[in-house]
Amino acid sequence: MAKAREFDEQKALTEAMHVFWEKGYEATSLRDLTSRMGVQKSSLYAVYGDKLSLFESALRTYNQLHAKSVRLKLNKITSVKTAFRQLFLEGVFPNGTHERVGCFCVNTMVELAPHDAKFEILTREHQQYLAAIFEDTLERGVTSGEIDGSVNCRAIAQSLVAAFIGITVLKKSMLNREWIDNCIDSSLSLLTAPTHKSDVGTEA
Repeated sequence: MAKAREFDEQKALTEAMHVFWEKGYEATSLRDLTSRMGVQKSSLYAVYGDKLSLFESALRTYNQLHAKSVRLKLNKITSVKTAFRQLFLEGVFPNGTHERVGCFCVNTMVELAPHDAKFEILTREHQQYLAAIFEDTLERGVTSGEIDGSVNCRAIAQSLVAAFIGITVLKKSMLNREWIDNCIDSSLSLLTAPTHKSDVGTEA
């Protein structure tokens, strides 16, 4: 009978995710990983494969958590405009990670995607999934009458993803609040639609 695992594999993977997220792929050592994960090097290789395979698993875990968090945040507020403003103001980082760390997926897009086709695909797929979530939210706004029905929801969703990524990166450098607010206001101006009587008092 095979020996039972002596550690929680998912918990250890989550710890690896945070190490890679904080330090990036190249700057993370095996010692960093085994220390945070609470596993021996032999166990790391046996369960997760090599360092690059572990990084891929960690990134996939992050992308799932991040997309889920984005969708939940947008869905919990009835007003689509207000929901997007809250998302852009607060950002979404699983498990309460400080925004100075940035987005793990965006960090990977900068560090590895230009040199590795697999990570170029993984990061692009995550952006596309976020765009689909944004598009769903915009269509909800069209249905409720908050967003003008003539707008191109797909194009606006893609533009908002680009803006969201850019603002997330800017926050890492701690730009002054006025700059960030101006970026958010300009980005969310895409949501501006003719005001209907039912919209009075509900604008974001």
